[in-house]
Amino acid sequence: MGTHLITGAGSGIGAAVTERLAERGDELWLLARDAGRAKELAERFPGVRTVVGDLADPDRLSWALGHQTLPDRLDSLLHIAGVVDLGEVGELTPKAWNRQLAANLVAPAELTRLLLPQLRLAQGHVVFVNSGAGLRANAQWAAYAASKHGLKALADALRWEESGNGVRVTTVYPGRTATPMQVKVHQQEGKDYDAERWIAPETVASTILTALDLPPDAEITDLQIRPRG
Repeated sequence: MGTHLITGAGSGIGAAVTERLAERGDELWLLARDAGRAKELAERFPGVRTVVGDLADPDRLSWALGHQTLPDRLDSLLHIAGVVDLGEVGELTPKAWNRQLAANLVAPAELTRLLLPQLRLAQGHVVFVNSGAGLRANAQWAAYAASKHGLKALADALRWEESGNGVRVTTVYPGRTATPMQVKVHQQEGKDYDAERWIAPETVASTILTALDLPPDAEITDLQIRPRG
């Protein structure tokens, strides 16, 4: 069984992926923003290991991880956590921009940097759960889309840089998915929320596991998923 470190395991797509990997007996390390969250995750997913590090403060991730036990090798690093704040360019403050860029782009880059030795050792897999906003930007989505466009650039560059080390890199671009984040988006948009209209988190989890379980002679580089209908 593989060893995986997952961000965003507490809800939505991250929780669905964690459940699937736990069911088949893989070794899981879950990143939590603080000790309280780590305790919640350990209680929800018996047998997992937790690591505390706040994606909202990427400058401190190196210090935080340096004071904790980490896996010796990683078969995958799954970047699933994310934040969103909608707003027109004329209204978005630097705080809103920096919050999304930190959590959605800079923290994944830093976490990847810190864990590359373990990924190289296992010839592992880095998966970035991006968004349709990482391919196109609509009104009120400037900051979030910018962070996700940057995440695509990070993944593309990393793929070229680490291919010689046997590290695979996959970006998944889900359309609207029935998660707590989507509830927040609908509230910000002033729209009624109907989970049945959107992709189930478990469906996105299935695509992620497909990429992870692909035989080593190939890699899925980019995968778009859209709600049917």
